[in-house]
Amino acid sequence: MAENLPPLEDQFQFASDDLSNLDTESESINTPSLTYFQDVKRRLIRNKVAMTSLILLVIIALVAIFAPILSPHDPNAQNVLYANLPPKWGSLNIPGLNGIHEAGGHMVNAYQAEHVPKGTYYIMGTDYLGRDLFSRILYGTRLSLFIAVVATAVDLLVGVPYGLISGWVGGAVDTFMQRIVEILSSIPNLIVVVLLLLILKPGITSIIIAIAFTGWITMSRLVRAQTFKLKESEYVLAARTLGESPFKIAMKHLIPNLSSTIIIQTMFTIPSAIFFEAFLSFIGIGIPAPNASLGTLLNDGQKAFHFLPYQMWVPAIVLSVIMITTNLLGDGLRDAFDPKSK
Repeated sequence: MAENLPPLEDQFQFASDDLSNLDTESESINTPSLTYFQDVKRRLIRNKVAMTSLILLVIIALVAIFAPILSPHDPNAQNVLYANLPPKWGSLNIPGLNGIHEAGGHMVNAYQAEHVPKGTYYIMGTDYLGRDLFSRILYGTRLSLFIAVVATAVDLLVGVPYGLISGWVGGAVDTFMQRIVEILSSIPNLIVVVLLLLILKPGITSIIIAIAFTGWITMSRLVRAQTFKLKESEYVLAARTLGESPFKIAMKHLIPNLSSTIIIQTMFTIPSAIFFEAFLSFIGIGIPAPNASLGTLLNDGQKAFHFLPYQMWVPAIVLSVIMITTNLLGDGLRDAFDPKSK
């Protein structure tokens, strides 16, 4: 039996070959390589709070976009005979949603008392002029989101180039541009709006101009600070050595590496713009009647809050959901782009 065994040196050689094969196989079992944005996407999907917020925002945005289709009534149509009707969901007998409310110390069916035709109901009730609250909330959300989109566009079209130029050129140009930023940021937004209302008529145009006047400042400062860091990096210095123009360097190297800062700041711009519009409309210098926004709906609802609280609660809940979800999604994007920020 011993005569059939290979020499001892060959046995050691076979064993070492088997071990090397095992090492090679273990090293070949790796996770697939991911790009930076694929890794960001993976971390964002794992964040359940951020993904839930994203889904809610998408639903709200789709409902607002298709408001003309989903709206059961004209949001500006008035019928004082049906004023202050409580919510009613068809024939469902759900307390608070069956068209019954307290009047004179007694619970009465408001739809029967006002002789509302059978089959006509308002799922969120009506306001003091008999306008359908559900339709007005749909259109009000649409208008508020439109203002948020405009504010975001201003951030991207003004704030990003301004910060890039200031940070890239530096020197006297940067000093001059930052003095302008400091002057503009020292003026309160409310004063800007009041001054604009003296020149322009109250409405969405004056609100957009007020947001565009100072809304881009935070974005420009963040982009400028990051540009100062990136322009000294090796790949930017190599591109400059090879004779690349500043525009190509910005498009190929700076903006892709600034994408995380831009996206995160954009997500925090949206709730700020919505709240700013709601605040202006609430104090009466925003969207003029009869157009609806979340701010005007809150202003109308607070007048009868003690007797008809649903008129204020519903737009307040919609506004709160939009602001909370955008902030949570912004936090999730920040954690996805920069895990060390947790």
